[in-house]
Amino acid sequence: MGLYGHKLELSVFLFAALLFSMIPNVAIAQTPEYAYTNAFNVQNQTQGYLEIVSNSEGQKQVLQIPSDRMLFNIVPTYDNQGNQISLSLSLKPELSDLYSHIGLANKSKDIVFIYPSFTQAAYGDHGFYYYYSKQCDASCLTVPIPDKVNGVQASSIIGGLILKLLDYPYVKDQDVDKNPDILKQYKRVIVLHNEYVTQKEFDAITSHKDVVFLYPNALYARVTVNYNNNTITLVHGHGYPNVDIKNGFGWNPDNSRFEYDVSCNDWNFYHKNNYTMLNCYPEYHLLISKEMLLLLQKDDPTTLSDDVANWIMYPQDYNSTENLLEDFDMKGNSIPQWVEKPALWLSNKEISRQEFGDMLTYLSQKQIIK
Repeated sequence: MGLYGHKLELSVFLFAALLFSMIPNVAIAQTPEYAYTNAFNVQNQTQGYLEIVSNSEGQKQVLQIPSDRMLFNIVPTYDNQGNQISLSLSLKPELSDLYSHIGLANKSKDIVFIYPSFTQAAYGDHGFYYYYSKQCDASCLTVPIPDKVNGVQASSIIGGLILKLLDYPYVKDQDVDKNPDILKQYKRVIVLHNEYVTQKEFDAITSHKDVVFLYPNALYARVTVNYNNNTITLVHGHGYPNVDIKNGFGWNPDNSRFEYDVSCNDWNFYHKNNYTMLNCYPEYHLLISKEMLLLLQKDDPTTLSDDVANWIMYPQDYNSTENLLEDFDMKGNSIPQWVEKPALWLSNKEISRQEFGDMLTYLSQKQIIK
């Protein structure tokens, strides 16, 4: 499968998060220490792409991300023997104007994301997945709540780190469980891969009037919390206590079927039960998709498809043209009529948003779009 930079091998557990601790957070009184650990190999950086081996729950996929589309720097750190021991993301100075547009640095901090610390715990050593794979008995269904973010692909660490770099405030699962009203101070809540949550957190999220589920398979299983010993315990869902149990909350909007589409070639935001959801797992696509990041701030992230359809019907209308171009971070009020054909291809999913956006970028650079 294709996506896009230098060559990098990542295993099932992608550990990250250095920059979380470098940016102040208005939602959390104490900023924890974050670490980015585990072994990675960065090789053949001149090949022009970042190669990622995604192996989520045995679903192995290889993604290639072109480096010229990367919105962030990937910085490896090596020990004295030349072994890579850490990896971090950082902003590119030359993209500062883009960051101000797709981020919240100079805007109201009224959108918050929830970092899935309980999910991080579930995927840790001797955690829930040791039980699922029969490597451990039910004792592995009680795990400590992490005091550091040593995130993994399954805890959507790349997505969380990107949003933090873009100045989004964040809370963690335990913050919401302790104080469900904390979400009410924000106009929008972005849910990452918060697969394991408590009943109080589930209620707080699902009762909020504006929730974007950026990752599928959220709110999938119910856990309880013991703050005396700082642990969570799986009680319902993900095949427990009965193998026939899937979503532990009986939550109808569950979109877990999209969890293993990590390429996001045909990504799309859609509405379900008044929620906004994404039809793929965007952990790595977020590294290159300014369109996806831009839509997180729109009043209705699902409008891209509508804007394409409106322009096809009314190509001479200034408003429909401006709306379409704005979805791809461009300005103008005139698009050549012949673009209608690739716009139809996009609507029919014969080409990707990235390909359509690249075409518009080229036309803008050549001043064909004015």
